[in-house]
Amino acid sequence: MKFEKYSLDSKIKRALDELGFVRPTDIQFKSIPNIQKREDLLAVAQTGTGKTAAFAIPIIDIIYKQKRSQRRSDGVKCLILVPTHELAIQLDEVFKSIGKYTTVKSLAIYGGVDQDPQIKSLNKGVDIVIATPGRMFDLISQGHLLTNRIDVLVLDEADHMLDLGFIVDIEDLMHKLPRRRQTLFFSATINERIKKIAYKIIRQNAIRIQISPKDPVSRNVDHSVIFVEMDHKRFFLERVIQENPDAKILVFARTRVRVERVKKAMERVGIEALAIHGDKDQDERNRILSNFKLGKVNVLIATDVTARGIDIPEIQLVINYDMPEQAENYVHRVGRTGRGKNRGTAYSFCSEIEKPILDEVTNYINNEIRVLNLSKMEYQDTLNIDRERTHDYKSILNEIEEFENLKKKKKRKK
Repeated sequence: MKFEKYSLDSKIKRALDELGFVRPTDIQFKSIPNIQKREDLLAVAQTGTGKTAAFAIPIIDIIYKQKRSQRRSDGVKCLILVPTHELAIQLDEVFKSIGKYTTVKSLAIYGGVDQDPQIKSLNKGVDIVIATPGRMFDLISQGHLLTNRIDVLVLDEADHMLDLGFIVDIEDLMHKLPRRRQTLFFSATINERIKKIAYKIIRQNAIRIQISPKDPVSRNVDHSVIFVEMDHKRFFLERVIQENPDAKILVFARTRVRVERVKKAMERVGIEALAIHGDKDQDERNRILSNFKLGKVNVLIATDVTARGIDIPEIQLVINYDMPEQAENYVHRVGRTGRGKNRGTAYSFCSEIEKPILDEVTNYINNEIRVLNLSKMEYQDTLNIDRERTHDYKSILNEIEEFENLKKKKKRKK
């Protein structure tokens, strides 16, 4: 069934046509009619399958039809909660592009930037607010964000939000919203603990949609692992980048310090790269992501701050320079490529000390990850036998000590 056959306003169909949306993805096909019927929804689907459009399209259509009939034409009608600033900005772009020919107005509100422009926009009037919890509660407490007319609540990347400990904040928010509302819960991954919390938030008769639950990694992603010594990873990254000079490459490292080290290592061999992590202020993070999206620099090195839900067009390669600390983050990382109808490739560099994490990942995705076996000659060729660049023992020991501390910390949490 094509979008042109859906019961959507012609202005939304026009925007979808311009965006190249012809047929809905599985999650869109199953979600849109239920959202239009004002059902509560718990939707779980792989990254890159079009979850944002699955709720953006019907929400814009519902609100636009309400505004045209002059019913409830004032006040915020939809609140969307997201875990990161970057995701708030991205969702706002999606809503604006789908609703460009309608009168539906959206706004992203998030911390790390001046709140005055956000307050000014709220005072002018918006229909949809996409928010991170901290800034949202600030503006609610100050009286700038009114919640009494909100009849749709969306939790995007909901498992991550609840896992980060926002459950108390979300429960507090529930008391501020009208009792008769629609709640939509969207995520790429979910576990039993989060599922129990979700069912406290949504109605008991909520519709549950789960796409490919046994295989959370998209079939569009060819992912494999290479066993590499910790102090040799930089040379393998250099090789991959040099062998793919025109590719847009996203590299994930474990910590902020590691991200900066990898960036400097690439710069020493003449490879330009950007770095993004939580130590950078919001304006700088926005600028870095913009430069990467526009292709001004084709290599971005990041912590997991960019793993959740960020849709950067045409990423051909994802490199797990370090294995993720949490197994489910593997799914979100590799899901930055192979989005929509595009195919993508992901490589993981796994050292001896990281093999237990690899085991956790394979158990989580319920599938083996293909191993790329290198001959001794191939491995040695990658190193270039350049002793001055190969060994920085102090750095290596620091990295191993840092990793061991993370493992101990994780065990204490358990």
